Amino acid sequence: MDEQQSQVMPDVAATVIAAPAAVVELLGRDGRAVHVQRVTQWPVRIGRSPACDIVLDDGHVAAEHAELHLAPEGGVRLKLRDSRNGGFVAGQRVASGDEVLLPPGGAFQLAGVSLRLRTSADVLAPEHLLVVDRTRHWALVPVLLLVMLFFQWVDRWSAVDPDARWVDYASPLLAPLAFTLAWAGLWSLASQLFQHRFPFTTHLRRALVVLVTLQVLEWLLPAVAYAFSWPRLLALESLTTPVGAAVLIAWHARLVWPGAQRTLNSGIAALLLLGLGLQVGGRMEQQHVFGPPYLASLPPPALRIAPTRPPEDLIESLKPLKAELAKQARKDNEGAGDDGGED
Repeated sequence: MDEQQSQVMPDVAATVIAAPAAVVELLGRDGRAVHVQRVTQWPVRIGRSPACDIVLDDGHVAAEHAELHLAPEGGVRLKLRDSRNGGFVAGQRVASGDEVLLPPGGAFQLAGVSLRLRTSADVLAPEHLLVVDRTRHWALVPVLLLVMLFFQWVDRWSAVDPDARWVDYASPLLAPLAFTLAWAGLWSLASQLFQHRFPFTTHLRRALVVLVTLQVLEWLLPAVAYAFSWPRLLALESLTTPVGAAVLIAWHARLVWPGAQRTLNSGIAALLLLGLGLQVGGRMEQQHVFGPPYLASLPPPALRIAPTRPPEDLIESLKPLKAELAKQARKDNEGAGDDGGED
């Protein structure tokens, strides 16, 4: 009797060692595992019955819907037991009583439930880099909010009468604030959907950084162009908004879809170039492709750093226009004379 036990025990131990460690994952609609159940013995029974090893709470699954067996040739075989809805493996329907070898990756479906078997014999996917904003500058968010509201208040103050009521400032201040909060909230919902996180503060901080930067450039570029007599510097002013919007979207998307940065950046860059091309096409008849067509206001003279130039320089620079204006005047006179003769 002892000799028989000594012969049986090594066989059992060899069987336990040969059986790979495994887990069965319940997959959600986005393909992520929402529940993981460790396999403790083979074969693995799957169904709604509490007697099963993997219990599924789905009315379309039979009491004992399927079994997973270790295949002698290697791998795992799925065997469908008595069920009305069957299952699917690699897009092919598996009916009751059928048995099929699971493909690499171990994905299969029972009725409407998506499952995946992972064993220690499978090649484990490499670890993904988790892109997390680890900065904890919580005080930066209210500071950026105050700076943004300050710039909005200055813009409104410069546009209204000195005796304007406080209610005249409400909409210009509250509307951008509400839009910024809603913008950060929508990106946070996208992060919740794809990353199962809700980093509202991080998205809000990124939006505020870009918005405040654009507001600073909106004030700084005209002042520098005026101070140093660099009028073409204003061309950058018309580029800051589309470029800043593209950078902001790419910055948000990096947090939502960290694994698709190259594709997203390429798509955003293509849309940016398309938008700039349309802007150029719409301004072909103007003197400059980028930049304001004229300046409605100038900064104070105290900001002037470039040396002044005498009025004679302006007159001298306008001389080449004299011949062109005279030519245009002759054409206008001739056209007026022709109209008078016909009358």
